[in-house]
Amino acid sequence: MECGALNTNLTLAPGERMVITDDFLGGQVADLTAISMAAIVARDGMVAKAAILPLGLAASRLKASERVKYERLFALIEETAFDSGARESAEALIHAKFRDNQIKDLAAELGGTVGPARQRYKAFLDVVKLLAERKISEALFLDEFMDFTRTVAGKLDFGIYSMCLDRLFASERIPLLVKASLLREICKYPPLIRKELITNLLAAPKADEELVRYAREEAANVLTREQLTEIFLFTTLKRAWAAQKERLRPV
Repeated sequence: MECGALNTNLTLAPGERMVITDDFLGGQVADLTAISMAAIVARDGMVAKAAILPLGLAASRLKASERVKYERLFALIEETAFDSGARESAEALIHAKFRDNQIKDLAAELGGTVGPARQRYKAFLDVVKLLAERKISEALFLDEFMDFTRTVAGKLDFGIYSMCLDRLFASERIPLLVKASLLREICKYPPLIRKELITNLLAAPKADEELVRYAREEAANVLTREQLTEIFLFTTLKRAWAAQKERLRPV
């Protein structure tokens, strides 16, 4: 709910990492209350629909007389979910009375979208390795990154895309000039995605100081004062989350 109020993507814990489809499809998140909230407030369509799947499975295992609470829940998702695809999936399951074939259709839809995107993601990691080993040029890597973004960003859930960028920025084997080029591209992204990726870098505790300084300069050159203020505030919040986790960590 806090992420929804902040107009940001879901995280597993305060600033821990972005929620990905596997968290629901693979059962890593088992609490049905948390899953229900994810279906409603997730701004990533793939994540929202992935959250609906375990809810539909839970409802399908109940007798019709015991399913009333799930019908109310799915009606709430249909009315209030941030993502239109999640609202449509909830509506379809209600009309199908949570039949197995409708749930299988939703699972197949998710699998058909995520599968090819995951394959492309793995292929891109091989390209990252080639760059780190200096077996391809920086220009060729940037071309591959742009193709990776065009092909995958709209199909692969944002959490994995975000983790990929975080690892690129943190890697000491990726040249600084390449990271700077990536930053220039990120500044052209839609506001929500741009905010997430830039603030992840600015708030990272082990981020390269020179890269952080360049990110601030680049953002100041291309963003409005209002957009810069939002990034500054969100970066401050992420740093506060990180400090909170550090205090709660057992000694």
